[in-house]
Amino acid sequence: LAGQSAKIWSVGADCCSLLSNGSNPNAASRTVTQIIKHPNYNSQTFNNDVCLLQLSSPVNFSSYISPVCLAASDSIFYSGVNSWVTGWGSIGSGVPLPSPQNLMEVEVPVVGNRQCNCNNGVGRITDNMICAGLSAGGKDSCQGDSGGPMVSKQNGRWIQAGVVSFGEGCALPNRPGVYARVSQYQTWINSKISSNQPGFMTFTSTGTNSDLSVSSGTCIPLLSNTVSLQLLGFIFSKNFN
Repeated sequence: LAGQSAKIWSVGADCCSLLSNGSNPNAASRTVTQIIKHPNYNSQTFNNDVCLLQLSSPVNFSSYISPVCLAASDSIFYSGVNSWVTGWGSIGSGVPLPSPQNLMEVEVPVVGNRQCNCNNGVGRITDNMICAGLSAGGKDSCQGDSGGPMVSKQNGRWIQAGVVSFGEGCALPNRPGVYARVSQYQTWINSKISSNQPGFMTFTSTGTNSDLSVSSGTCIPLLSNTVSLQLLGFIFSKNFN
């Protein structure tokens, strides 16, 4: 939040590797001194695919570096809510981001968990996940974006809804990307950060949630194929318990 202590900042995995080369005069480079993985992370299902990173020193906010609010536990993201994902990952399956490797951004709508389960296989998507993508494909996060933020805007404030986790390929039709649902981890995050806790904000959806009309009878069975995107997480602080 604006004016909050610079000891809190949101981070993506690839952000750190890019900033370390010193090519951007507005960048801030820090090392990670501690990684706290979620105790219930499952490497097979990617459930609870988040972790906390502690930096070597605080980061000062500026017009180029600012924090994002985190979705509070009572946040609701209906199907169709606009979201934006940023990262330095591949621009297609097996296609790396070309030089000069500028930060990329893609806008994709939220896909409700019922529909996402239908698309990805019943039983794969848990309450700890949130999905986003187009039914026609063409826009998505991809390899190398893991750990990056998925954000939505409400009343002028950016709120982080998800953390890039996994997906089947990149930008395939009816295969939305899957993200760790930030709102599920408010209690866990606060239990690990002893001071200067991050700012949580409730995201409220309006209108009708079309996901409620999705019938399980139209869903595809759980698939055994491998997924393409994996672990990393989103918050760090100077002071941990």
